[in-house]
Amino acid sequence: MAARKKLPPTHAELLAALGERLRPPFGVVLGAPGEAMRLVEALTSDDVVAYQMDLHAADRLREALAERQLKARVATAPDLWDLPPDFQTLIYLPPKGGERELRIDMVEQAFHVLRPRGLLAVLTPYQKDDFFPPVLKKVFGRVHAPTVGRSTVFWCQRDGERPRRRHEMTFHVRNGDGPSLVFLSRPGTFAYGRFDDGARALVAAAEVRPGERVVDIGCGCGTNGVVAALRAAEGGHVAFVDSNVRAVALAEHNARANGVASFEAFASARVAGPAAGTFDVALANPPYFAQSSIAALFVVRAQALLKPGGRLFLVTKQPSEVAPILEDVFGEVEGVMVGGYVVFTARKAGRARARVAERDCIPPHPGL
Repeated sequence: MAARKKLPPTHAELLAALGERLRPPFGVVLGAPGEAMRLVEALTSDDVVAYQMDLHAADRLREALAERQLKARVATAPDLWDLPPDFQTLIYLPPKGGERELRIDMVEQAFHVLRPRGLLAVLTPYQKDDFFPPVLKKVFGRVHAPTVGRSTVFWCQRDGERPRRRHEMTFHVRNGDGPSLVFLSRPGTFAYGRFDDGARALVAAAEVRPGERVVDIGCGCGTNGVVAALRAAEGGHVAFVDSNVRAVALAEHNARANGVASFEAFASARVAGPAAGTFDVALANPPYFAQSSIAALFVVRAQALLKPGGRLFLVTKQPSEVAPILEDVFGEVEGVMVGGYVVFTARKAGRARARVAERDCIPPHPGL
């Protein structure tokens, strides 16, 4: 296979290590958008599908591919094995210091979307990597590990069949004096296997009245929205929104499992989908990265989704950065300390006053 000039060292090393073993149809599994784009370019094939779990990363990857006029298709799904089992070669790009359970999950799922004798290559960011050999051996049997340059390339081939193993954990959340709620969580989603302390502070401070409509922005596996919906009780409703498609699927599952009667779920990188001006309460627990740009998006979209008089409850450990955004969009804001976090409350006035533009809220994705 002919490689393009000036490839990043790791991609050149991958081609050098595996050569003609790399055959289409190709799949590129996760990776930062810029890294995934450069790998697609290195493969010099139009028969490539790049899998992403998060719509924000998927959008950035599509933009990068279009800019380079590359014809690869970007696919998003809760699981890699939701894709057709028709790949001859999969290349997994685990990040440095990434989530252990997600790496295991992707190796397990890769087996099931490969053709018989199809090849999985794992391009690790470490010259010495002790994690992947036992994981790959358990799933695929035999592992090859040529070391070339700065990185290690592991590869193995699918042989035979094996049952699907879904990696997941459950955890419990107390709901007042009633029975505890049970939540299913999976790797690759926020706060895997636990009730996040920020979410705990948010639901402790948020006021939800019977019959109210709630939107859970950046819902994760749905803990905040489920607790709020049960407080709203009969006549209440909750909308879950997240850019991670696996998280949205989990939120739907957990809403049903915990007896939420009325709910809807939206996968969106821009907090789109729910009807504007129809909610009494918005809940937000934004991530602590991207220089508060994600928090700004959550605030702007919450203001649009709320009815006049509706309340936003937002939890943060960065109050000095988030408070000015809330004041620009909502005006007067109140904050209380709960368990080491600040929970802000903002109320929507009858007339919008936002000076933060939605288009300014999302920065380029890391790695692009």
